[in-house]
Amino acid sequence: MAGKMAEDFVVTPWEVHGVIDYAKLIERFGTQPIQPELIERVRKIVGEVHPMLSRGIFYSHRDFNWILDEYEKGNRFVLYTGRGPSSGIHLGHMLPWILTRWLQAKFQVKLYFQITDDEKFLFKDFESLNDANKIAYDNILDIIATGFDPKLTRIFLDTEYIHHMYPVAVRVAKHVTFSTTRAVFGFEHSNNIGEIFYTSMQAVPCFLESIEQGRNVPCIIPCGIDQDPHFRITRDVAPLLGFYKPALLHCKLLPSLQGFGAKMSSSQPETVIFAADSEKEARRKIGNTLTGGRATVEEQRRLGANPDICVVYANYQYIFEPDEDHLKVVHDTCKSGARLCGDCKAELADKVIAFLEKHRERREKARDHIEEFMMRD
Repeated sequence: MAGKMAEDFVVTPWEVHGVIDYAKLIERFGTQPIQPELIERVRKIVGEVHPMLSRGIFYSHRDFNWILDEYEKGNRFVLYTGRGPSSGIHLGHMLPWILTRWLQAKFQVKLYFQITDDEKFLFKDFESLNDANKIAYDNILDIIATGFDPKLTRIFLDTEYIHHMYPVAVRVAKHVTFSTTRAVFGFEHSNNIGEIFYTSMQAVPCFLESIEQGRNVPCIIPCGIDQDPHFRITRDVAPLLGFYKPALLHCKLLPSLQGFGAKMSSSQPETVIFAADSEKEARRKIGNTLTGGRATVEEQRRLGANPDICVVYANYQYIFEPDEDHLKVVHDTCKSGARLCGDCKAELADKVIAFLEKHRERREKARDHIEEFMMRD
């Protein structure tokens, strides 16, 4: 089943809870850890490595080494990532986008960005498909604000690009049985048939560039590890259709502000920082964030705290501190007791608010540039 582990934690494309054992996910999903040699190979090719790679935030892969082999032969790859428009954007959604933007800039390659309005209508309690469509166009502003190159980025909604997508999805669907989807996702007889079909749609962008160019083009998908089950099916089907298997880069999930027992979730606003949160709201949420601190200041000064179970430190590590030297200072002074949780929260709040202000400025400018990014039937 798609990541349903023993009783301790669950990871599927639609449900994540419990304290995730990422090493166990590699074992259960059958992926490969990103080893230092692979990271150094990226550095050799493009001259640097993104912190989310060097720090193990992107920690697992399928065939990334093959992607680099093909690139060095002159066979350029394409990127593919996506967004299911169920709510406003929060920081957890942005993790794969940030690395995708970096890969696009460093390798100068095309990106297909899929907006799965159909998925969210099928799996969420939307009264109409139009509800998902409205959220999708709001999310597109945040996607553009992330900084993707308009000349190399193709954004599309499934329901609007369906003329191009459906013939490929049907070819995929012919090779995916109900027993496969039930085994991978845990579907039951009560699941609607749209849910069962949906993976065929998510597979399509892997093949769009190959179809456009009339030859096989490698594709790599930066995504949260929870999305891997869709692409395990896609990788099984791809050779049957004459395409390369898509490669993947998997990131860990940004933990909830309430602790490592769950990822950030839009359905629980106190667990997330939304891109639209005001300065006051962001500071309040960060002020209430679960830390690895001690019960009292005196005890923390004497015994130190534990940054490895601290959500505040995780936000530093995942997104907000590019400087390795300062990140080490934060870690070490936390462990020694020289730094208190309030110090970290105040510093993180400043960084988050600066990030959000810049993002919102770019988001407003994006309103005049949507059509530069969109693919239309």
